[in-house]
Formats: sequence, C-alpha cells, structure tokens
Amino acid sequence: MKAVLTQAFVEVPDGVTIEVKARRLRVSGPRGSLVRSIRHLSMEMVKVDDGKRVRIDVWHGHRKQLAQINTAKSLLENLITGVTRGFRYKLRFVYAHFPINGSVTDDGKAVELRNFLGEKRVRRVEMLEGVTCYRSDKVKDELVVEGSDLDNVAQSAASVHQSCLVRRKDIRKFLDGVYVSEKGHIEALE
Repeated sequence: MKAVLTQAFVEVPDGVTIEVKARRLRVSGPRGSLVRSIRHLSMEMVKVDDGKRVRIDVWHGHRKQLAQINTAKSLLENLITGVTRGFRYKLRFVYAHFPINGSVTDDGKAVELRNFLGEKRVRRVEMLEGVTCYRSDKVKDELVVEGSDLDNVAQSAASVHQSCLVRRKDIRKFLDGVYVSEKGHIEALE
C-alpha cells in the first residue's frame, strides 16, 4: 500500500555544515569535508530549522522506496560521524607457524605483507583516498586503519583481509590471515 508522505529527520550537530543540492550531499566538519551522491534514490532532501536538521521526504512510496529513507538517513549520519569523530578499524595478524610480517609504506598509504604461510610473495595493498594506516605500538601484530569516510576505511580493511586468504588448503585448519578485530571511532564521544 502506498503511503502519501513519509518523512525522516537527521539532526545536524554544532560545528557541522551540510549542503544539499540535487541529492548531492557535502558535509563539512572539524575533520574535513566529505561528498556523497545519492541520486539513485528517488526522494527529496531539504535543510530545515536554519540548517539544524535535514528532512527526507518520499511521496507516494511503496515498501521498497520507504526502506530507502533509512538508507539515506544512515548515509547522512555516517558522513556526520566521519567529519566529527572519524572511523578506526583495528586488524590483527593471525598465524600458527609462519609469522606474518606487515610493514606500512608510503607514509601510511600502503601495507606490504610478507611471509604469509611461508610464501615468498609480497602482498601490497594500497589504502583508498583519505585513509591512513599504521602499526600499533601497544599491541603486537596489530594494524590500525583510520579515516573520515566509513566506506573507504571499511573497504581498505577488507582489501587487507582479502589479500591474505588461504587457498587450496582446509580453512578449518589453516586459520592464518589478517582479521578485523575492532571497529570504532578515532575520537571518543564527549
């Protein structure tokens, strides 16, 4: 059944500015600026209350179009969180016999993984735009991936994970690899 009008609101915190034009979002905050286009979703997005809130409207939407409201709302909230607090993924090197040697190169823009399952091949993974990585000082065999854009941080961590997948062996026995151990924010909530 169609709903005539369905609305959702997203609160904009202090110190964050949002520009909405033709379903292209530009969010600026203390950690920088992020741009996202959601033109594939058919809805209206308008700033209301002097830029303190963003209203998302879907007129005459079926069930699938109404579900897109929460998608757009989550995307906007993730952009706001990215420019205020940032995102941090922690990855751990897991090995049984051959220790995985990970080194950060290009000023935190790439990771080189060596000695995975004793192989001589060097696996090099480039970080996406706006993402930096470094080895943790406190925890052994830990890699930290940080950035403002959640999609780029998560994809960079997934690329590191996928570069060290076990092939042609029983994965129940060979559990070696690089796994995401923690997901969080760079700056703690006040």
